Amino acid sequence: MKSIINKISFMVLGVALLASCTDNFEEINENPNAALSVPSSLYIPTLAERQADILYSLFVGGDMGGNWAQHWSKVQYNDEERYQPRNTVIEGTVWEGIYAGTLQDSKIMYETAVSEGNDKTKGIALIWHSYGFSLLSDAFGDIPYTDALSAKDGISSPAYDLQSEIYPALVDSLTAAVTYLNGAGTIDATADIMYGGDASAWIKFANSLKFRLLMRMSGQVDVSSQLTALMSQPMFTSNDDEAKVQYLESNPNANPLWNTIIFSNRGEHKVSETLVTQLQNLADPRLEVFADENEDGEYRGKPNGITTVPNDDWNYGNVSPIGEFYLQPDLPGLFMSYSELQFFKAEAAAKGFIGGSPQEFYNSAVTANFEWNGIGSEATSYLLSNPYVDLNSIHLQKWIALYGQGFEAWTEWRRTQVPTLTPAIEGVVDEVPSRYNYPASEQALNGSNYSAAVSTQGPDVLTTPIWWMK
Repeated sequence: MKSIINKISFMVLGVALLASCTDNFEEINENPNAALSVPSSLYIPTLAERQADILYSLFVGGDMGGNWAQHWSKVQYNDEERYQPRNTVIEGTVWEGIYAGTLQDSKIMYETAVSEGNDKTKGIALIWHSYGFSLLSDAFGDIPYTDALSAKDGISSPAYDLQSEIYPALVDSLTAAVTYLNGAGTIDATADIMYGGDASAWIKFANSLKFRLLMRMSGQVDVSSQLTALMSQPMFTSNDDEAKVQYLESNPNANPLWNTIIFSNRGEHKVSETLVTQLQNLADPRLEVFADENEDGEYRGKPNGITTVPNDDWNYGNVSPIGEFYLQPDLPGLFMSYSELQFFKAEAAAKGFIGGSPQEFYNSAVTANFEWNGIGSEATSYLLSNPYVDLNSIHLQKWIALYGQGFEAWTEWRRTQVPTLTPAIEGVVDEVPSRYNYPASEQALNGSNYSAAVSTQGPDVLTTPIWWMK
């Protein structure tokens, strides 16, 4: 991945050096084989790796994801767990990281693909456009969308769009992406670190992501006809199709969770008592994958919160650490899994949005997650003990299956509210956050539009629900 990114850097440097030379340089020393622009396919590794690094940053996926979903807890340095997030992470890692990274790169990739006449890479660029904006909107609610990324057009203070308008626009972008991916052009297989140049695999990702967005909207808008139409389109059919970045066994391409917890020795992250209790009540064998035993040979989680830690009750030794499986340097970073899609289908079928058996989708979802965790042989007996009953069983199993995907686990919990979570002990606020605060820079540099957004959406606090939660 890094070697491809380095190639892009050298190409850009080369263009800069050419521009700085003498006026007649091109006349006396023109190289017809020189690369004057970056091919659109070469943006794929940059986009995929940077976005995965944000999602799997310990300070996003852990502190403001896994902890808020109560999969994880902390025995020290737990301000974020108690709902006091760092503005530097919200602003630098999430807001700027996605706007200036994922979204800016996807825009340049799209424009480059247009100049190349390459429909297929235009489609991939639109998938990243939709993915990045959906993450930002899920985190903050109303955000700049229409005016975003328009500084070169003279828009330095972008207006905010309603989430209720952003989501349908993203669904339309994914529809267009599929059309382009069925069109002319090629995808460089070497550069495509996710699907090796297979346009049909990208189509499955686009349609599966579209299903996710429609289900998020489904509490506010009737999306049944769109979901039904999607059921006849290509989507993920197994874990082999899932959208992910395959991390490597050493830095700088290792999984960020391994890099911070193991390589940098940040062992304060442990498993939550909420998770351990739920899994023990279900006799769920995934507990032995999600967690390791504590110093007493037991699986013991810590209640989320508590100001003064570590202490005699909750410390580095007597609380179970995160399981070794989830701290591998080469553990993939998931953007969307087959299991998640099947849980969405189970919910859609249970609510009558689509045809099909909720039980079959539920069984498929649980089995896929067991397989992902390396214990697929135990899925059948587990399902006999924990069968599909109703929506609650779907949502509970989905909450479990999203372990390790902190941001998505928190996001889906906000939508379903399953399981019931007791807010963090001694929390700064008295409920699990519904959103991130807007960055402080927005108040300073985009004040009038920030104020307009707050007046529409509600106070800029962690507990203001976003549109699809209402």
